[in-house]
Amino acid sequence: MLKYKLKLKDIKLEDFKVYLFALFKAILPKKKIKNIEDLKLFIQKKSAWVSQVTLYNYLKTRMGTKWVLHFDDEKFLTSINKAKWNIYSISLQDLTFYCLSYLNVFYNYKETDKAKEIYSNILNIESENGMPEDVILRAKEKFTERLQKIDWNTYYKSWPFNESALTLYEWAPISDELKVLDRKIVLNSMILKWDNIKDEFAKLIKI
Repeated sequence: MLKYKLKLKDIKLEDFKVYLFALFKAILPKKKIKNIEDLKLFIQKKSAWVSQVTLYNYLKTRMGTKWVLHFDDEKFLTSINKAKWNIYSISLQDLTFYCLSYLNVFYNYKETDKAKEIYSNILNIESENGMPEDVILRAKEKFTERLQKIDWNTYYKSWPFNESALTLYEWAPISDELKVLDRKIVLNSMILKWDNIKDEFAKLIKI
């Protein structure tokens, strides 16, 4: 994967609109989660928000920019796109597993077998939105491996978002010599975002 030392000249305004819109959506009133469709939508939207905002925040920090993101370099754009989809695919897994584990433990929800259906349905939707087929195939393999090993009784409290944080660190298109200095900060930045989502989820499922 191509990696760059980021500079201000690499950036313009247009693509940053997506980033700003994601931040704005985070403060809008939240809809209660009442059924499996609501849960699926929550998982899809929050996974996209966390993965996108943490990636762009990291790039913005490393570039030393103000509030502008736009990439002129075609190769760099490709690298950003790969990172975005790969981080998102694992974020979906983490949040799917977390939500079902939490519901299983605290609400006696037994339909944890819905995990595969939820994940597959979201990937099908994202395939139409441009998610690359190779990313989808890898994601499905990874999901199956994790699903076979999961303990629903403990997942929600056992570093449930570690995989997506590590994926952010792996795929962020920053040169290794800089990224190695940022490991702890990068991982913690994503975990903190997930902590907010955990709190929001607990409130949205309250009867």
